[in-house]
Amino acid sequence: MSLYEGAVKKPIMTSLCFLAVVIFGLFSLSKLPIDLYPDIDTNTIMVMTAYPGASASDIENNVTRPLENTLNAVSNLKHITSRSSENMSLITLEFEFGNDIDVLTNDVRDKLDMVSSQLPDDVENPIIFKFSTDMIPIVLLSVQANESQSALYKILDDRVVNPLARIPGVGTVSISGAPQREIQVYCDPNKLEAYNLTIETISSIIGAENKNIPGGNFDIGSETYSLRVEGEFDDSSQLADVVVGTHNGANVFLRDVARIVDTVEERAQETYNNGVQGAMIVVQKQSGANSVEISRKVADALPRLQKNLPSDVKIGVIVDTSDNILNTIDSLTETVAYALLFVVLVVFLFLGRWRATLIICITIPLSLIASFIYLAISGNTINIISLSSLSIAIGMVVDDAIVVLENVTTHIERGSDPKQAAVHGTNEVAISVIASTLTMIAVFFPLTMVSGMSGVLFKQLGWMMCAIMFISTVAALSLTPMLCSQLLRLQKKQSKAFKLLFTPIEKTLDGLDTWYAKMLNWAVRHRWIIVLGCIAFFAVSLLCAKGIGTEFFPAQDNARIAVQLELPIGTRKEIAQELSQKLTNQWMTKYKGIMKVCNYTVGQADSDNTWASMQDNGSHIISFNISLVDPGDRNITLEKVCDEMRTDLKAYPEFSKAQVILGGSNTGMSAQASADFEVYGYDMAMTDSVAARLKRELLNVKGVTEVNISRSDYQPEYQVDFDREKLAMHGLNLATAGNYLRNRINGAVASKYREDGDEYDIKVRYAPEHRTSLESIENILIYNSKGESVRVKDVGKVVERFAPPTIERKDRERIVTVSAVISGAPLGDVVASGNQIIDKMHLPGDVTIQISGSYEDQQDSFRDLGTLAILIVVLVFIVMAAQFESLTYPFIIMFSLPFAFSGVLMALFFTGSTLSVMSLLGGIMLIGIVVKNGIVLIDYIILCRERGQSVLHAVVTAGKSRLRPVLMTTATTVLGMIPMAIAGGQGSEMWSPMAIAVIGGLTVSTVLTLILIPTLYCVFAGTGIKNQRRKLRRQRELDLYYQENN
Repeated sequence: MSLYEGAVKKPIMTSLCFLAVVIFGLFSLSKLPIDLYPDIDTNTIMVMTAYPGASASDIENNVTRPLENTLNAVSNLKHITSRSSENMSLITLEFEFGNDIDVLTNDVRDKLDMVSSQLPDDVENPIIFKFSTDMIPIVLLSVQANESQSALYKILDDRVVNPLARIPGVGTVSISGAPQREIQVYCDPNKLEAYNLTIETISSIIGAENKNIPGGNFDIGSETYSLRVEGEFDDSSQLADVVVGTHNGANVFLRDVARIVDTVEERAQETYNNGVQGAMIVVQKQSGANSVEISRKVADALPRLQKNLPSDVKIGVIVDTSDNILNTIDSLTETVAYALLFVVLVVFLFLGRWRATLIICITIPLSLIASFIYLAISGNTINIISLSSLSIAIGMVVDDAIVVLENVTTHIERGSDPKQAAVHGTNEVAISVIASTLTMIAVFFPLTMVSGMSGVLFKQLGWMMCAIMFISTVAALSLTPMLCSQLLRLQKKQSKAFKLLFTPIEKTLDGLDTWYAKMLNWAVRHRWIIVLGCIAFFAVSLLCAKGIGTEFFPAQDNARIAVQLELPIGTRKEIAQELSQKLTNQWMTKYKGIMKVCNYTVGQADSDNTWASMQDNGSHIISFNISLVDPGDRNITLEKVCDEMRTDLKAYPEFSKAQVILGGSNTGMSAQASADFEVYGYDMAMTDSVAARLKRELLNVKGVTEVNISRSDYQPEYQVDFDREKLAMHGLNLATAGNYLRNRINGAVASKYREDGDEYDIKVRYAPEHRTSLESIENILIYNSKGESVRVKDVGKVVERFAPPTIERKDRERIVTVSAVISGAPLGDVVASGNQIIDKMHLPGDVTIQISGSYEDQQDSFRDLGTLAILIVVLVFIVMAAQFESLTYPFIIMFSLPFAFSGVLMALFFTGSTLSVMSLLGGIMLIGIVVKNGIVLIDYIILCRERGQSVLHAVVTAGKSRLRPVLMTTATTVLGMIPMAIAGGQGSEMWSPMAIAVIGGLTVSTVLTLILIPTLYCVFAGTGIKNQRRKLRRQRELDLYYQENN
């Protein structure tokens, strides 16, 4: 007993089985977390090594190179890049996607253990970071404060950071831009000299005085007591009374040689929100935690936290990534709902029966809901990919049900009993339904094997579609016939309203059938005209390809902009701050009602702030984080705002580098396209001049809005050249002399001051007014072990030099990257222009230029998808050949594929879209959809031939009978995609190129398929019949020959 017979005989069991699936599906849906993208397995490991006090070139030679040489042997390594800057070496290892990052991390750790003995003594142990999606902050909070600014760090740490860090799923919470408290002991060098004291002596005395010492236990009578000396300062003013020495028999107090200031650290980052000074709180999540859930909990906690803060401290939100996620998901959910509505309308118009439409309405949601079970079992989330899979699937899920339903309806109208009609009708089309599903699975299953960045997207799409297709086929072969046998009846008499509404539609469809039959009749008699006409059409459509640009992923509007500005190196923070304030005021007034938050940070970050140390920072660098209102609430695009900002920045010649980053980050899928040209070469002066020339030329290329060179300007610095011989004469060495300088300028941490469970540094150094000139540095006294002093100028000289601030390397070679940010032109075109520029440049012998960035990713993905397309075509051919038990029929059906691609090219050309990974995906999906129509036609032609009709008669009859199902399946898929193509919500930039490609390709190929495939069938069948006749004639001649000769 077949599946559909059983389903028709046992309606209650069938209904309940499917009801159980729906209940399970909805239960899974309630448990699924929401995110923007599927979990992306990270492919990057960072190795951070600190070497205090070393310059960039020291770090490159002594730390980065030995580490690179060893790490280069790690397996599956794609690129190794490094940045050697002052005090720090940062090496980034990028691996091929799809490897287990934990295994690779252990591999990296083993390699580092091998090399650590070869590094200089003062180098700290390398730290390994696995760079993963949870490093991206999910919420950035802004803090505004007035009077509380000096104690802001402590207020936030106690009352905001700790409660937030306790929320389940929150990883780290860090504060940036609020300086920490520090107790400064500012010494006067003249007084120190008079009393024969040094910074070192004072530091050690403060350290020795600020102590609690346990003295052990002792007994008095029958009691045991513990003895303690409590000497820690409980007020910073007590420092003034510390005795630091004696002079002429009198005590010298600390207040005699220094002033004690309880203040904040000297060099720190400052953050301003909408022009008011404050701080920024960065919330990161634990890996695997649900972003939307955490953002919601953080948002819920804010009003409660706000109550505990002083009245002048206000917390606001700069960026909440869940807004973007939820808006994108909402707009996709809306798209899915519209697609459902359109599909139901199409079915209703074509079938003209509400009962038949009801059956379709039951089967669509069922397959979609069942796919949530797959998501829950495989541990996936509801994200852009899974939701768009639903939107793509709606049009396709209906196809199987429509084919079955349409055939059963035909049987009932001929007068069959509904139950028999359901079984026989399904039986006739079962094979073609299974075959067409297998072809769809042949298209989507290979998508699960794509590697790389695009693989992350398509893996889930592939599995989702396979699951949905499988369920929809089972439903079409069991639930649909069962519902038909229960619900459909032969309609004896139609009501007046029904006649009014459906007579014109029925007439139109009948007219279409008749016209199509006539058209086909003509086409099969003029076969070569049709074939040549189609080939000519294909050739013309290829001309469109010239006008279509290529890009990796379309840029997405997530209402965020980041701006990175650099002033000449060495500019004081106050100047940077003044300029930032001016820009903030300018932009806040210009984009009133559009710009929600304008936050900026200036200054050098503290070394223990991990979030800040991964970004570029310095007293001359300004970082803006700007958040706009949602795309639906403004009539200006994010790209346009960015372009206008770039124009505004050109009015400030002070900036040596200005970068406007659309979407807030340079990486990921929503980033603005950029073409990166990597200039390799050891000699920095040479690569600098090549990069500068390339930048000048690139700025003239159409569509390039800004060009950035990764290497910063050389940094002016003062170096003290000590004469080793003179040092030795005074009983000194370089290390002692260097430390003396450091303690006076940078300061020596003498001890910690404790208050309310928190510790603050007590720093001893020269007062600010005694360290602002070269003279004061030259006059610093250095003491030897005997206590004899000598001035710096007597043992060395202070000279000004320029040093590179950071040295970047990639694949163990020095590199400088020139990146062109693109707006309003396709990535492929800009890269082509860039290549022409490079060809004209006469490069020095050891300088080479390569292209990387989004273009490299694009080429990789296009290559993968191209290979996939070939694999899919072969798979689909195999499935069809197996179904028809013939090689000719699948060959005929495959002829409709080129026209699908003509349609794609024309659609992209006329809508002005680019050929990106998304539109290519649309093209690949078409392979399955287009072939479906061909299968339905050929299948029926074969059936008519078996019933004894002539070739031409069979072709016309089959065409006429299958026209409606083909048009219906096409209309449902196209209308299911239209909301995706024209939706304007967040995230729509991503999917519209794919939807446009499917709509264009499907429309063009359906029209041509309906004419071309029957014509080709006649061509092949005609040739087949001639061959058969020739064989028969030869056989007859042979038979005659034998008869005559016997």
